[in-house]
Amino acid sequence: MKVACVGGGPAGLYLSILLKLQDPSHEITVHERNPEGSTYGWGVTYWRGLLDRLHLHDPESARALDEASVRWTDGVAHIGDHTVRHTGDQGFGIGRHRLLEILAARARSLGVRLEYDQEITADRLPDADLVVAADGVRSALRTRYADHFGTEVTAGRNPYIWLGTTKVFDAFTFGFTETDHGWIWCYGYGYGADRSTCVVECAPETWTALGLDRADEAEGLVLLEKLFAGVLDGHRLIGRSRGDGSVPWLTFRTLTNRTWHRGHLVLVGDAAHTTHYSIGAGTTLALEDAIALAGALREAPTLPEALARYEHRRKAALLPAQSAARYSARWYENLPRYLRLPPEQMFALLGQRHSPLLPHVPPRLYYRLDRAAGSLEPLRRFKRWLGPRLARAAHTRSLTGRDG
Repeated sequence: MKVACVGGGPAGLYLSILLKLQDPSHEITVHERNPEGSTYGWGVTYWRGLLDRLHLHDPESARALDEASVRWTDGVAHIGDHTVRHTGDQGFGIGRHRLLEILAARARSLGVRLEYDQEITADRLPDADLVVAADGVRSALRTRYADHFGTEVTAGRNPYIWLGTTKVFDAFTFGFTETDHGWIWCYGYGYGADRSTCVVECAPETWTALGLDRADEAEGLVLLEKLFAGVLDGHRLIGRSRGDGSVPWLTFRTLTNRTWHRGHLVLVGDAAHTTHYSIGAGTTLALEDAIALAGALREAPTLPEALARYEHRRKAALLPAQSAARYSARWYENLPRYLRLPPEQMFALLGQRHSPLLPHVPPRLYYRLDRAAGSLEPLRRFKRWLGPRLARAAHTRSLTGRDG
């Protein structure tokens, strides 16, 4: 089979690796519009479950990723003058550049052609039996056939910005700072020996009142360094301007598609779906798309059956992550509801922000019920029963336009 992967991100590269391992005779080319090594981004996160799955499918690349990653087990929240630390599941961080470097080297070693600095447009698709649109949230291939795919994009409320920092966090770190204009917060995690990612977010009215909507890159970074001085321990933040001095603040765009394939064209990764960054699942879901698509191509007797099987499986598998992302984003959009709690309780509900129950229960009562559910099996069963039903009801309201 001749395969063209349009986009040299994690999904496209890992799919090319898996297909070559399944059948070395496949002719596979990855087309990336940017020069090699020019990827934007600081570090990405993933969890032990993904690493275990990668070891099953390609132990060699999994070992390389494992060795290049940093680890943490603790979560830390700085809430005003208070600090709370909890131990949880093991997390991993790796620089996006290093991740792509490892996957590209593995793909090349298996005979995949990597073509950089090559723009592929929907008007001239590559000559291939299968074309994989792995070209991200702004996918040109998906956009060309948006009506067929049923693409929908929902904009989030809060502005946010991805930054780097020379502060190396030893835990997944949250910082919540109160200003005269409302709260502003950050998420930080290490991804190398001398760097961490730091994502800053706030309500739009706070962003405007602080002047972050008008500040150039240097001014904005100085202000944010002052606001998060306690979290950063005096370290600096590192930005990436657009070239005109402005800082790329964004609002998150949740993207969905009614269908993921059209003829021999199929969507993977952010071209197919996005989930809010606060659950740290983007890279994991992209790699899992690649695993599922490779599996469907191996199992199904025809290409149309394989693409239909891939879409069906991944849509079902994505539902929990999409629900978690939706509730996580809303938790932050309603942050003042939780900041009145004692720090220990606030941090506990931060860990419960994916729950569909939480928006419907007063925070202090939810905290007490959650603590009780930890020791009483009937309450645990009731929580497991009620949560999905509330999630489905909320999803139905959103589809009918009645979700406030």
